[in-house]
Amino acid sequence: MPATEKTVRRSALVASAVLLSTALTAPAALAAPRPTPSATPPAHTSVVGGERLAKPGTQVNLAPGTPVLPKELSARSWIVADAESGDVLAAHNAHWRLAPASTLKMLFADTLLPKWPGTTTHRVEPSDLADVGAGSSMVGVKEGETYTVHDLWLGVFLRSGNDAVHVLSAMNGGVDRTVEEMNEHAEELQALDTHAVSPDGYDAPGQVSSAYDLTLIARSGLQKKDFREYASTVRAQFPGETKKNKKGKRVRGSFEIQNTNRLLSGDYDVPVYQGIAGVKNGNTTHAGATFTGVAERDGKVLLVTVMNPQKKESNEVYKETARLFDWGFAAAGKVQPVGELVPPKSVEEANAAAGPSASPGQAGGGTGAGAKPVASAHTGGGADGMGVALGIAGGVVVLLAGGVFLVNRRWPLPDLVRRRSRP
Repeated sequence: MPATEKTVRRSALVASAVLLSTALTAPAALAAPRPTPSATPPAHTSVVGGERLAKPGTQVNLAPGTPVLPKELSARSWIVADAESGDVLAAHNAHWRLAPASTLKMLFADTLLPKWPGTTTHRVEPSDLADVGAGSSMVGVKEGETYTVHDLWLGVFLRSGNDAVHVLSAMNGGVDRTVEEMNEHAEELQALDTHAVSPDGYDAPGQVSSAYDLTLIARSGLQKKDFREYASTVRAQFPGETKKNKKGKRVRGSFEIQNTNRLLSGDYDVPVYQGIAGVKNGNTTHAGATFTGVAERDGKVLLVTVMNPQKKESNEVYKETARLFDWGFAAAGKVQPVGELVPPKSVEEANAAAGPSASPGQAGGGTGAGAKPVASAHTGGGADGMGVALGIAGGVVVLLAGGVFLVNRRWPLPDLVRRRSRP
């Protein structure tokens, strides 16, 4: 499809989605609460990414030679997408607004990661942890102790620590400001199904997202080297509490934390998935189990999001995700897409401003297919050697907010993850 035609189509889709979003939150409805998850998928949802994705039920083009979808799928919503091209290979209730649980931490991380180098330190005050919800997942942050930002992000990604989220929120000016910035960032990403109320994904009235939006958010986060490396870290050491030893000297040890993403770390009934590279899982009473994962096989990178499987077997969200990954890798190149993952709003605007001379994903007009790619901006942090980024080759990029957004091209996944085989 010519670049101009695709840009016009995307712009029309986004305009429709904005109108839909405005209607849902218009002044006439100011007294009403924010959207809450419905018991059944709505008949009409957002058209961001294409009209097929607005329809309830399963959307897939099973042409001759395309493998059939897995039979044992019980999730209320799911999506399979090519992480690099943005093609949506198949989806089920893609825009159904559901409680996201801790998968919302992807939006939190994508919003806040660029703010501090990983070496920045913070001494935890009692007020930092005052609003952590009862029964929250915790990494073990202690009042009065000092942590690096690197430590705190490991706590967020590996242990889904709400205590670490609240400390980082306090560093950012508080929970309210952080949530406001998260919602602004969601709008920039065109994740219009998403409304954050808490920065950690803890159940809250009106806090919703969708399989489509979580996939968009993950794709944005994966543009960042430190996001990729934190998300792919299997285990790490986390600072403990300062105590006196037998000699009366105050010492501070550490303890091991492991990633709760079972496709990455494995479990008794779930093997490590070959090529898995993150990203985030969640589970609450209201949301059920949720998960967004990214994996690479034979040079193809896929994103899968699964929300709230109704089959209540152990680790069901990971089992259904693995089946969808297997299908996606088998179907890639054979199945006709049913939609697309749209780029951020500012990228759309840059493409529109560039006019007919710009190639897809290229800002400012044509230097041609042989243009030298811009290197990915390093935003601090990293995973302390847990993954080594590969070199970037080929394609074009769009400058975005001091960094880059990769459109229709590859980003490097951690080498350690790419070479990890199923046990």
